[in-house]
Amino acid sequence: MELIKKNIHMDRIKCKASTQITMEDDINITDSRPDVYQLIEEQGEVVIDEIRAVQDHVYVKGKLEFSVLYLSDDDVRRPASMQGSIPFDEQIYMEGVAPTDSVSIKKDLEDLSVGMINSRKLSVQSLIRLGLYVEELYDEEAAVELSSAEPVEFRQKTINLASLAIQKKDIFRIREEMELPGGYPNIFEIFWQNCRLGETDFRISEGKLSLQGEVQLFFLYEGEGENRPVMWYEAVIPFGGVLDCQGLRERMVDDIACQIGHKEIEVKADADGEERIIGLEIVLDLDMKIYEEEQTEILSDVYGVTKEIEAVSGVGNLKQLLMKNTGKTKIAGHFKVAAGLPKMQQLCHSECEIQLAETKIVEEGLRITGAAAIKSLYGTGDPEVPYDSISGTIPFSYVLEIPGISPDCTYKLDAVPEGLSVTMIDADEVDVKAVLVFRGIVFNHYEEPMIQEVKVTDLDPDKLSSLPGIVAYIAREGDSLWNIGKKYYVPVSQIKDINELATDEIHPGDKLLIVKGIS
Repeated sequence: MELIKKNIHMDRIKCKASTQITMEDDINITDSRPDVYQLIEEQGEVVIDEIRAVQDHVYVKGKLEFSVLYLSDDDVRRPASMQGSIPFDEQIYMEGVAPTDSVSIKKDLEDLSVGMINSRKLSVQSLIRLGLYVEELYDEEAAVELSSAEPVEFRQKTINLASLAIQKKDIFRIREEMELPGGYPNIFEIFWQNCRLGETDFRISEGKLSLQGEVQLFFLYEGEGENRPVMWYEAVIPFGGVLDCQGLRERMVDDIACQIGHKEIEVKADADGEERIIGLEIVLDLDMKIYEEEQTEILSDVYGVTKEIEAVSGVGNLKQLLMKNTGKTKIAGHFKVAAGLPKMQQLCHSECEIQLAETKIVEEGLRITGAAAIKSLYGTGDPEVPYDSISGTIPFSYVLEIPGISPDCTYKLDAVPEGLSVTMIDADEVDVKAVLVFRGIVFNHYEEPMIQEVKVTDLDPDKLSSLPGIVAYIAREGDSLWNIGKKYYVPVSQIKDINELATDEIHPGDKLLIVKGIS
């Protein structure tokens, strides 16, 4: 007698940890940059250089890279910028991690503020959150059939699974060249640049992964000419392409993290030798997990007819896809220029960053709370302070509907803004509108009894002789043909044949004839 088994390939979180890092440092303006008259705005990015695991601890080495846009302390207040970095080296307790584990990390710059100490020194403060986790692959061995020379009865049940079909990392390169529109002066120097990845969509086909999205580019620059005009340029650059992915099939479900890994903006000369071409090269890092939903028949019970058969069961840890869903919510608000700051004459550029405060499983789905941080660069028309920025936050609370979600579920959530609109009401106030897009994938984790082996022994002669040869049986509440057949060592098919039953369904009060022996 042999159990026929199937390996179910799945993934799970082995261990995880999180920490916050507070960083403070005083940064000197480099000699090549002009003195600071007034700060305008700042931006930053967390870069991880090394992750090393030891027993129950992880060492993380990285840095905060930041850029600061400011007005120079010259006779003519012109925009200028400087870049810098602050290193960090952290030891994080992570119970269960081993030196051989590959540790993944999610990094968030939760806060960055830059203050002016004097015209040659800045104070930088930041709050960084690191989320660390180790994923492991595992196989559950499920008994799906039983091969036996002896007469034996077995039944199966259907289980729903999300098996991990593909796990890999890949890259996608974006190379674009744009020419400045007519009326824009040639580029002499770029003061400030901002390059962000917009919403990206993935589509699965046979052996192919298609992706489409957009890159949002803005830069402030000094134009050529006697007056050295300060200009800005903004563009939305669509991209798309196809990656080969062996084993990919339609109807599989993707869970893909996509972020900018490398970006480079280069000013090039056009055919006339004028600096009017902007070359953009971006490398997207893709962390891909592809799941296949399947229904599998596994053995749920077994009994013998001529032998005593005992099923030895264990518990399998299984995973199924509960839902992948996308939801949107609108936000709106008004911001005013802070007291003492110059009034607005023209908006140059606006951006939105979603700050998630809490994601909680509730009865309806995932309750997401946080704030949208809006920042706008504007021109003032004041030669003393020609540029400044206005910022503010709009709180939100939204429920991404996931029917059937429970506290035992795990999920991943991405949040991106789209359709940001910032317009001037007057010189002191702006109107802000945006749509926040939330994409969530939720898995249900559950334990399933699974037969691991069967033990076969001879029937006890005393027990066998005590069973009547023929039984007139009246069905009771909770009875089934399976339970009755197992009690009297009679095949279910024989009970159906003798009683002329078309299905396995019986009801309390039904009269059945049970005949011992094999037909």
